[in-house]
Amino acid sequence: MSFFNGEKNNGFDVLYHNMKHGQISSKELSDFIRERVTIEETYSRSMSKLAKSASNFSQLGTFAPIWDVFKVSTEKLASCHMELVRKLQELIKEVQKYVDEQAKAHKKTKEEVASTLEAVQNIQSVSQALQKSKENYNSKTLEQERMRKEGATQRDLDKTGVKVKKATEVYKSFVEKYATTKTEFEQKMAETAQKFQDIEESHILHMKEIIQSYSCSVEDTHKQIEELHQEFVNNMENTSVESLIQKLAESKGTGKERPGKRKHNNSLLIHLNFDSEEEDERRKFHVEIKPVQPNNGTHQHKATIDELKASIGNITLSPSATVRHTHTHTHTPVTLASQDALPIAVAFTESVNAYFKGADPSKCIVKITGDMTLSFPSGIIKIFTSSPSPAVLSFKLKNTSKLEQILPNQHLLHSDSSQSDTNTRDFWLNMPALTAYLRKNSEQNPTSSYYNVDVLKYQVCSNGIQSTPLNLAVYWKCGPTTTDLRVDYRYNPEAMQPHGPLSSVQVLVPVNGGVTNMQSIPNNKSLWKLNDISEKSENEGSGSLRAKFELSDGPSIPATLAVQFFNEGSTLSGVDMELVGSGYRLSLNKKRFASGKTFHLSFYRPNSA
Repeated sequence: MSFFNGEKNNGFDVLYHNMKHGQISSKELSDFIRERVTIEETYSRSMSKLAKSASNFSQLGTFAPIWDVFKVSTEKLASCHMELVRKLQELIKEVQKYVDEQAKAHKKTKEEVASTLEAVQNIQSVSQALQKSKENYNSKTLEQERMRKEGATQRDLDKTGVKVKKATEVYKSFVEKYATTKTEFEQKMAETAQKFQDIEESHILHMKEIIQSYSCSVEDTHKQIEELHQEFVNNMENTSVESLIQKLAESKGTGKERPGKRKHNNSLLIHLNFDSEEEDERRKFHVEIKPVQPNNGTHQHKATIDELKASIGNITLSPSATVRHTHTHTHTPVTLASQDALPIAVAFTESVNAYFKGADPSKCIVKITGDMTLSFPSGIIKIFTSSPSPAVLSFKLKNTSKLEQILPNQHLLHSDSSQSDTNTRDFWLNMPALTAYLRKNSEQNPTSSYYNVDVLKYQVCSNGIQSTPLNLAVYWKCGPTTTDLRVDYRYNPEAMQPHGPLSSVQVLVPVNGGVTNMQSIPNNKSLWKLNDISEKSENEGSGSLRAKFELSDGPSIPATLAVQFFNEGSTLSGVDMELVGSGYRLSLNKKRFASGKTFHLSFYRPNSA
């Protein structure tokens, strides 16, 4: 307190305004972090744009695969910076919360130190009165002394004596009053100064904690960027000239056999569907003739498996992705009025990628990702643009406990990540940004009856083979003149919600060794006909596909099989949405999942097929 004394007793005023300056500092720190968010977000968008441009570069020539390395690395860099944006946005919320708490605390403190302010005002008032009484006492005393020296009459001296006596009494009373007031002021001021000091210490500590969080977020991002750069360097070092030449030969090669020799590699495409009996005769096996290097088959097979493992392990979600999905809904092996509940539709589209190694279920690797898309009828745009503040579109994402990661569209969607319920999460749309987005789409496609908006992406927690709707195992028996193949499949309804059939199942089987003839089971037909695989299928959706290939240049090298299927009406995650509040209604809730680009089986061990 000794630093805030002084003759004018202004220490209280200085300490009080210093407390108010703390609130200003908090707001300025929030503004600083918000500006950093803007910079990071702009940089992330620029990186995403750059990554997209890499996709548009020439895909011809031996250098083409390098662009994929650039694209993936740049997308990851954009994601790093967008993750920093998310962290800093959360930090801004904390700072704003602190600012609000600070304002309440300052208001309470102002009430608590009101008596000290009164004591300050009292001592300032008494000090001024004391000074005036002192000056009056000195003046009267000097006047009395002057009159004595000048020989004034006794009557005049008596009158002056009365004035001096009165001035003395007033002066004495203010001296006593000042002493009492000073004691009260010093006591109140000491208590208040300690209170102000406690507030300032707490404020500085809180500000340092915020700055520490800010520093940690930035530091984590820098570490991620450093790791990404090292990953990029390693990828480039591992991309040899020989591998680029080899990829060109595999994708563009026209064959090593001289014309006239009949030696082939074959890909058998098996369709499993609901086709009618009339189509049986005109549908045949689709056999693709592809060149291979017979002396390097084992190496190619191993490379294919390694690539599949790598692709399965590296499936990631990118918050900046803007892949558009076209859905069929329309808003009429409708006539809209602003007072009506406005119709919207939602679609959940999921993709399951899996890698099965032979018949070993413990070695099955699974990745499931999904997209949530909202669809708006074209008439809703006029309502949005004509209303100064359209109703905020809010929804609850349900069954989120099975989701490993959720990435909202940062430009359009806000969420409350502090919810205690792990099975739901609340979201609401940035209505001005949504209106601008829909208006832009309307200008680009004025004849469209509805417009789709990708609002979020997610990754589903997987439990190995239990998470795949179709479990598979493959067995090869390779001899010098024949290759026997068996593919076992089993429908797994527990992987989806609700249970539903798998449609358009296709199995692609590459077979080398110069296939000259083929026999297939069931029915030795060119079309292997099965109904949609479901619980209602024969053997509850379990069965085997068998084939025998006669070879001219065996034995075959067991290859990797690719499988495709899709389902309408179910999801693997069970995730769903529910509108919150009024103003909107859900006209359609569409769900779909399909096999991804990577749904493969590799050879496990020789066995009787």
